[in-house]
Amino acid sequence: MFTDKETFKQAFLIRLETLCGKQFEESTTRDHYYVLGHMVREHISRHWIATNERNRAQKRKQVYYLSIEFLLGRLLGSNLLNLGVRQVVEEGLRDLGIRLEDVEESEADAGLGNGGLGRLAACFLDSLATLNLPGHGHGIRYKHGLFDQKIVDGYQVELPQQWLRHGNVWEIRKEELAVEVNFWGKVEVYEQNGCLVFRHIDSKKVMAVPYDMPVIGYGTNTVNTLRLWNAEPAKTFPLHKDVMQYKRETEAISEFLYPDDAHDEGKILRLKQQYFLVAASLGSIVRAHRLQHGNLHQLHEYVAIHVNDTHPVLAIPELMRILLDEEGMSWEEAWHITTHTIAYTNHTTLSERLRMAIHLFQPLLPRIYMIVEEINERFCRELWERYPGDWGRIEQMAIIAHGVVKMAHLAIAGSHSVNGVAKLHTEILKQREMRLFYEWAPHKFNNKTNGVTHRRWLLKANPELSALITDTTGSRWIHEPETLIELKPHASDPAFQQALSAVKQQRKGKLAARIYEKTGIRVDESSIFDVQVKRLHAYKRQLLNVLHIMYLYNRLKEDPHFSIYPRTFIFGAKASPGYYYAKRIIKLIHSVADKVNNDKQTNEQLKVIFLENYRVSLAEEIFPAADVSEQISTASIEASGTGNMKFMMNGALTLGTLDGANVEIAEAVGKENMFLFGLTAEEVLNYYEHGGYRAHEYYHHDKRIKQVVDQLVNGFFPDVADYFEPIYDSLLTQNDEYFVLRDFAAYTEAHERVEAAYRDPARWWYMSAVNIAHSGYFASDRTIAEYAVDIWGISPSM
Repeated sequence: MFTDKETFKQAFLIRLETLCGKQFEESTTRDHYYVLGHMVREHISRHWIATNERNRAQKRKQVYYLSIEFLLGRLLGSNLLNLGVRQVVEEGLRDLGIRLEDVEESEADAGLGNGGLGRLAACFLDSLATLNLPGHGHGIRYKHGLFDQKIVDGYQVELPQQWLRHGNVWEIRKEELAVEVNFWGKVEVYEQNGCLVFRHIDSKKVMAVPYDMPVIGYGTNTVNTLRLWNAEPAKTFPLHKDVMQYKRETEAISEFLYPDDAHDEGKILRLKQQYFLVAASLGSIVRAHRLQHGNLHQLHEYVAIHVNDTHPVLAIPELMRILLDEEGMSWEEAWHITTHTIAYTNHTTLSERLRMAIHLFQPLLPRIYMIVEEINERFCRELWERYPGDWGRIEQMAIIAHGVVKMAHLAIAGSHSVNGVAKLHTEILKQREMRLFYEWAPHKFNNKTNGVTHRRWLLKANPELSALITDTTGSRWIHEPETLIELKPHASDPAFQQALSAVKQQRKGKLAARIYEKTGIRVDESSIFDVQVKRLHAYKRQLLNVLHIMYLYNRLKEDPHFSIYPRTFIFGAKASPGYYYAKRIIKLIHSVADKVNNDKQTNEQLKVIFLENYRVSLAEEIFPAADVSEQISTASIEASGTGNMKFMMNGALTLGTLDGANVEIAEAVGKENMFLFGLTAEEVLNYYEHGGYRAHEYYHHDKRIKQVVDQLVNGFFPDVADYFEPIYDSLLTQNDEYFVLRDFAAYTEAHERVEAAYRDPARWWYMSAVNIAHSGYFASDRTIAEYAVDIWGISPSM
């Protein structure tokens, strides 16, 4: 049906009438999207079935990637691109008077993630399929996802994310494969044939119903699966229970991503989500393995389970429960299989926050808690044999201690591989955050620097730049992203630089039009587009960015001889609903924007834009248009970052700290082709360990800092009363935990270097080209190839 445009048009019109029950003249854009999505699914169904059959027939090892988030974005465009039929569809629709861009716009962003963690998982699925690797995702089918962000008078307002309002054309419900998940109740213990038997009784049952979505590889026949679990009432439940309450509690499990956990009720719901994900996923994985192999004694030889951060760590005791209680294995054999099946990625250097109080954990998951207790007991015994008398070490490493279960400790003890996501991050884990565990089992630790799919973030998001690259070096980079390095000899070519500049200007024009459409603000398309888009968090230091903007505004107002190259500062960020400090930063950005954008004295040189409801589809418009990529987290805290890679692929230059993957980007492109500033990770960690930082000293000795900090509370923003006082207090009373004031002067100087470079076009476009040329290393194809060989032990299935 996609062989040529005439065949496509005929098939499209027939299916439109069949699926929508209306004539073409009566159809809507949403109808066109629905029909086109069904045509794609129909087109790949044979390959989807064949992929699963091939994996079964060849009995090859498969990996299952468990993640609480999968931030997919819109799928129509990327699926058409991966199938190689986008041009046929675009031309065919054009003949019918339909713009493919309009059809793509009608698709909702799948509400399955929040930020980098979920987008990384989506990139990994793309690379697994493209590299013909047998790898599948398991997640939760959130009805409302995180939330849709609205800005009202500068304040964030959260609305339910209605991404499933019109259904999901990509999913197939498979009710016959539902898995029963048990909560609450108690454990009955009895002896049978000389062995203890454990039975979970009086539980509250929930059905996990799978919805499968195809994951289409680029230019390949491999179609892997993303399986999303929906929580539904069991067919039978205790008659004495309140039916409606049971239904509400059940459906809440898969309703929202990250429910507010400020209170015990929210903490229990989060733990329910995590166990629901792993119990459903392992039930499905084990059932498929049993059908093929009969028993689970060789499970680890055919199955790799990867735990993406600490949310799915309950996969460890759940697999132990299956092997012990259902398969009747000894503890030793079950532990051997479990630890050789499960691998764990850590995504943070922040103090381990995912700890669950025993008084919440134990009653909700009684059998799982018993197993975690036994794991802890045996683990501590092993530590005692290794480090006799070292009670302090054992206390720090214990899985259960001081009334809580430490999920990261459980993850390390129960897996065969623990990886960080950037070289710096992994070293900090080994030398600081997880030093005792590294000393105990150094062989488990390894690094896998993150990557992003260049097909989504360059080929699809920036077709103009992609065409320029292909015209310059050929198309091999699409399949082999490392060959982007072949651009480097062209970096000094004036003709190439001119073409690169023209592409960037074209994309800036498109984003400027979008900004005007969404905000009513006109921005100077020739200004420097300086962009910081990411989750709103104190350590990511959006505050440093906005304080610097305030300084520029003050300087422009007070010094008639001071001027800057016109600058457009663009923000996009969501703050978690319960993270009130972050919400204050969002309001501060808007208050600064109101003042700056409406001041005729400054607004030709300075504009501040906040694009609400930051999401994947919006990011695809932002990255290609950016000149400057703000990656300014406090050194040592950002595990990796992936936005830095997406900006780099699109020719933006990094203004950043030596944190996360910025370090490796600097190693690749050379520090002279970035704008680095601020404390190093070693200096930050030294402050945290030994003290010595006094924010007041920077406040009192730098009049620029004093002025902008005072403006938070002195009436400079008359419409907010004392709303910014907590920000002021965080900097001075609480001694500026993330060193915003310490890095302010260096950040300001780095911006001056940005301006100097931008005023020299030959230098700027050389730097831009060098960044694009070195971005191939940061493609997820490279990352996944490393995971496949070093951790999972899987190979391509052809």
